[in-house]
Amino acid sequence: MKLTFFGSFRSNLSVPAFSKSKNRQMKYGGYVYILTNKNSTVLYTGLTSNLQKRLEEHREGKHINAFTRKYNCNKLVYFEGFNRIEDAIAREKQIKAGSRLNKEALINLINADWKDLAEEVEE
Repeated sequence: MKLTFFGSFRSNLSVPAFSKSKNRQMKYGGYVYILTNKNSTVLYTGLTSNLQKRLEEHREGKHINAFTRKYNCNKLVYFEGFNRIEDAIAREKQIKAGSRLNKEALINLINADWKDLAEEVEE
């Protein structure tokens, strides 16, 4: 599947097909993810090598001065897994370079209802 970002950030991005597989945690590599708050008014894009652990940290408010704690971003609405952390870093930069509209379009491709995908992540 291809996603064309519009606006000043123009690029064709490959977006992996979203599967319902419960076994999505990797030993190596990384994840790019997008969190939002309960009203979907704030978006946060992050990167981690252990998505389940990182989600727990966000939900527990482990980092006192963190953006996600300040704006109550704890609902996982998008994530992608990569075999190499370098690929995850490049993808995170690509997503962050886009506008909010671009991020919303990306989320809508795999999660049109913006449901919390945390249950799709397992150890």
